[in-house]
Amino acid sequence: MDKLLALFAFVLSLYGCDTATSTVVQREREDGADRLYSRTVVEAGVARFECRASASGQCHYALYAGRCADARDASACDTRTAARFALAVGESRQLTGVRTFRLCVGTGRGTAAECASVGASLRPGRG
Repeated sequence: MDKLLALFAFVLSLYGCDTATSTVVQREREDGADRLYSRTVVEAGVARFECRASASGQCHYALYAGRCADARDASACDTRTAARFALAVGESRQLTGVRTFRLCVGTGRGTAAECASVGASLRPGRG
């Protein structure tokens, strides 16, 4: 199956299609143990979120659709939430039709409120 996917990506690249991948890993450690460990991969409009470790037992995700007018100033960011969800440790979720978004992940239910104007921008092919 991996060979078939690689062949498909190669054929698309011949026609100028971009299949770039962006990966964001959020990892916080405390006293030698993972307090939070999340991995997000975006490729060709499909985002896969993986909760690998969380002190609370869940990773809480907040996605923001808007971009920031000034990357250095969090107050210049659009704070409308595009999606919110939680995953138990060991679970993953896939969303389709996504291209660019800001991501915030934390260990508690208040994650969206805590980081409404911050987060890493994901732009496949640039990160």
